[in-house]
Amino acid sequence: MSKGLALLGTAGILGFALAGTLTAASAPSAAATTKAGGTVVVALAPDSPPNWFVPIVSAAAYTEINAQIEFLMYRPLIYLNSKSQVDYARSLASKIAVSNNDTTYTITLGHKYKWSNGTSVTAQDVVFTWEIIKDATSPHAPWTYGASGSGGVPTDWKSVVAKGKNTVVVTLTKPVNPDWFIHNGLSQISPIPESVWNRYPTNPQKELSFIESVANSPTNPVYDVVDGPFKFQSWQADNYWSLVPNPHYGGHKASISKLTFEYETSSAEEFSALKEGDVSVGYLPPSMYADRGELTQDRLTSSYLFGMNYMVPNLSPKAPDGTGTIFSNLYVRQAMQMGINQQGIIKTLYHGSGIATDGPIPSKPPTIYIDSALNKAPYPFNPTAGKKLLEKHGWHEVNGVMTKDGKKLSFTILYASGSITETSMLELIKSDWAREGIQVSLEALPINEVLAEDSQSDANKWQMIYWGAGWTYQLDYYPTGGNLFKTDAGENGGGYSSPTLDTLIADTYEPGPAAQIQSRMDAYQEFMAKNLPVLWMPWFPMGYARVIGYSVTAKNVHGPISTFNPVTDFLYANYWTVS
Repeated sequence: MSKGLALLGTAGILGFALAGTLTAASAPSAAATTKAGGTVVVALAPDSPPNWFVPIVSAAAYTEINAQIEFLMYRPLIYLNSKSQVDYARSLASKIAVSNNDTTYTITLGHKYKWSNGTSVTAQDVVFTWEIIKDATSPHAPWTYGASGSGGVPTDWKSVVAKGKNTVVVTLTKPVNPDWFIHNGLSQISPIPESVWNRYPTNPQKELSFIESVANSPTNPVYDVVDGPFKFQSWQADNYWSLVPNPHYGGHKASISKLTFEYETSSAEEFSALKEGDVSVGYLPPSMYADRGELTQDRLTSSYLFGMNYMVPNLSPKAPDGTGTIFSNLYVRQAMQMGINQQGIIKTLYHGSGIATDGPIPSKPPTIYIDSALNKAPYPFNPTAGKKLLEKHGWHEVNGVMTKDGKKLSFTILYASGSITETSMLELIKSDWAREGIQVSLEALPINEVLAEDSQSDANKWQMIYWGAGWTYQLDYYPTGGNLFKTDAGENGGGYSSPTLDTLIADTYEPGPAAQIQSRMDAYQEFMAKNLPVLWMPWFPMGYARVIGYSVTAKNVHGPISTFNPVTDFLYANYWTVS
């Protein structure tokens, strides 16, 4: 994606459009006056409480709500606006100079943002944070860094060195596309204060273990020193998490007096809280769309984030019942893709909201990255053709289940609980796959448990996974898929491995003219569409808490809609006001 450096002015700019305010209630009067203070309550989706507050996130805790709270407490080195440009006025970095054939990145820190104890954010804080990231990518780390593989972490990073208090020099092992590296590499760093966190300077393993021990203890004293607009105040596990303004914040100070994230056990409970005014920022899932008129004190909006949606087949030979070996056959994945009725799902379950996808870059929100040649799905919905494809390769039905060499095409899909509509969607896919002789069982688990299972370290425990809300390009804002689909990448839970794809992804990292960079992106997308490392699913508009559906904002709360950023999807609550 594009950024603010002049030498990269030919790179793309992300565009987006809100679908507009839906008919739930009229807009508030222009005469409404805002005031300082007030509490804003944000609803959390069922089964997705925050559980990791360090802005160096583990793979098992790589969730939306964790990222939201970390962003509110810690300032990122690179701040991206809604057009995916680096906003240096709001970044810790005041400028970045690229030199030595695109291998050296000299970062100058500004003086605007300080730690809440009054000390400056220093170059050494940046270096310390990088060292934690690097250590958490080692094979024997007690926990795994969630964005490993994105932005060249760690293999492309040769050194990160502090030059005085305000300058950091990052040297890479090879020339790269600066746009990609700044967006996907440097954007990963939200520094933490070394003076507070560096408990074991000579023992990385102990340091990582210490971080893990306090990661879900937000009232621990280590969180007293922050540089973001908010700091932690109080919490009650599985109930609420409250933040208050950081009075020492160097940017736009919050007007509201408290920001509370409230856990909801179900969408029905969240809907009731919206009606009663107990929740002021929430969501409306598609299953409750007919009830939208009851939200008389709220505004509804619909918007698309920059991301994609897919199901993950476990391709490991360790997968239960040999399904990994079966899924590793491209023709099997092709047959399964032919059994996913994306248009039918969108029409019948999501009230026409959503777009069918066949690759990693969606058509909404519009970007220059999408391959215009992919205007026709390689494997459109056709269960009859899918069944014939399986039969062509020696499968035949036995009691309604495709069987070959004693192996049955039968497996379990683990999926995130909490959404009636998503359960209905998987039931529809299950029914269509049955027409091909593919037998499926469904098992719902809390999202944190689903994410914990989705890895090759537990490949013997699962067969197929559906997260529920898809993947948004956060921390990998330049959409190359390195963190997701390269061999052994941090979020490559399915274990897909292809030397061809590894090369295509690596090519998108290379510098070059704009046309050549786009050509490389096109080649990557075409491979993904035809070779199906994952099974593509529809991409839907999302509400707050990254729940598929519609965003709901109380009439007297201003800012959540106007500050919406489809690139980061962060809540810019320090710009919110209450009238």
